[in-house]
Amino acid sequence: MRTPMDRIRHTVGFELIGLLIFAPLASWVFGYGLPQMGLMAVVASAIAAVWNYVYNLLFDKAMLRLTGQLRKSTAVRVLHAVLFELGLLVVFLPAVAWYLGISLLQALLMDIAVAIFYMVYAFFYNLAYDAVFPLESGQPDDAGADGTGKGGKAALG
Repeated sequence: MRTPMDRIRHTVGFELIGLLIFAPLASWVFGYGLPQMGLMAVVASAIAAVWNYVYNLLFDKAMLRLTGQLRKSTAVRVLHAVLFELGLLVVFLPAVAWYLGISLLQALLMDIAVAIFYMVYAFFYNLAYDAVFPLESGQPDDAGADGTGKGGKAALG
């Protein structure tokens, strides 16, 4: 498995790069000012970073228990990202609606768009991260530390 410091490096990189891409893009797409979208993105990023670390640790432990390995197929990576984003959606939906003064339906549509962006971003970030920071030979493959990492964010393993 990846070390705690490697997971932290993964999460911080995921969130910083994600913010640099997301805030200006969301401001442009959704028509809100960059400061408003930037603040929302930073708060969401902090929450996602914590969720990312916990989620990936639990996901890896579940994979080890269920399969005896950490190698993630493309299908498992997709499931990993989707579950990560669903967890964030539950937390963010009411907060986004309140902060932007929009309906829950509008917030849901916005959150779905954001989740799609972060799922695609997480998939490619994790592929790049695994190429740049491969596991040492002899370790089980933990490809896809996510920051979902979501999926998640953060992330956001």
